[in-house]
Amino acid sequence: MFIKYILIDRIKGVRYMPKETFFNLVNEKKERVIEAAIDEFALRPYHQARITAIADNASIAKGSFYQYFEDKKDLFKYIIELSVNKKLKYINLDMIKNKDKYSFFQLLREVYLSGFRFAKRHPKLLAVASKLANNKELYREIFGEYKDKSLEFFLELLEQGIVEGAIDSKIDPVFVAKMLTNISYTLSDFIYEDGEIDLNNIDESMEIIDKMLYFIENGLKKRD
Repeated sequence: MFIKYILIDRIKGVRYMPKETFFNLVNEKKERVIEAAIDEFALRPYHQARITAIADNASIAKGSFYQYFEDKKDLFKYIIELSVNKKLKYINLDMIKNKDKYSFFQLLREVYLSGFRFAKRHPKLLAVASKLANNKELYREIFGEYKDKSLEFFLELLEQGIVEGAIDSKIDPVFVAKMLTNISYTLSDFIYEDGEIDLNNIDESMEIIDKMLYFIENGLKKRD
């Protein structure tokens, strides 16, 4: 899942805003609520996560929860947005700001690699994402809202690749961007198929990404 988040890091996605009363809380109390929510969503699948547990662990009344958020889904989506924003710290921003200095495939690999860096530092958020991967309905709802932004990101990279001569100018950039977006969404199924990622060995975890990048760069046709 974190792979998909990082695809939209540099582009503003849909925002999920708690109520104004939440933002009026002192920072220490806001952090308690956020941490309690992360702990609960990391421990239990979304539909089993308990608002009561979140309220208790955050030391707030259950009734106060609904003064801060519309419902559990509102809070969950806000946690996902916070996760996206945190990932900005793990991507090589020089590559994004100066993308004309890097090849299409260097940029694409860095996007995925930064996701692994983030996951290693934030295992609880990784656990939240892992459990979401098993909830297909909510999974599609949340990332369906971000999908257009992923498409825009890929399209920009492809157009740059065409200009620099690394990408065949005969391709249809919009069509290929849609393919890359769908492929990136499918990758999580492979990455999570064993239930976890070896974050202590990022190079090994990146093998799946490198296989995908090899296919994108070289295609299926045998070449001399």
